[in-house]
Amino acid sequence: MKFVKVPFSVRAVSLGIAFSMLCSLQFSAKTNTPTADPNYVFALAAANRFLRAWQTQDHETGLVMLTDAAKHHTSEDRLQTFFSSESAAQPAFEINRGKKLKAGRYSFPVVLFDVASAPRKSHSPRRSQIVVVKTGKDDWAIDKLP
Repeated sequence: MKFVKVPFSVRAVSLGIAFSMLCSLQFSAKTNTPTADPNYVFALAAANRFLRAWQTQDHETGLVMLTDAAKHHTSEDRLQTFFSSESAAQPAFEINRGKKLKAGRYSFPVVLFDVASAPRKSHSPRRSQIVVVKTGKDDWAIDKLP
């Protein structure tokens, strides 16, 4: 068996590359990715469906998704205003990573974009949160409007 003498600089570079690869693997394993909690996924899907109803001005779907408590705490005028866009342009939304509040409840930070039409300036994005609650075996509802 014949050994080849490798210069120190090549060994140092090789060791540095191996170390950096190991660190990057460890770092990616520790990133803050959400767990595979099925309830989180269902709550996120419900928030997405509700905000899609807002985006398309689908009052019926949006109202059906509200809990009785949310309907009770929100005036008819507020609901009408919420589901009515001021613009001809398509409204948009962002849902950020949510957090579990307590059993069966999740809160998601959201940003609503509704660009005004005609000569008025565009509205500022509206930052808020949406609270989703488990209401049955696989049923989820919106307990707090953004």
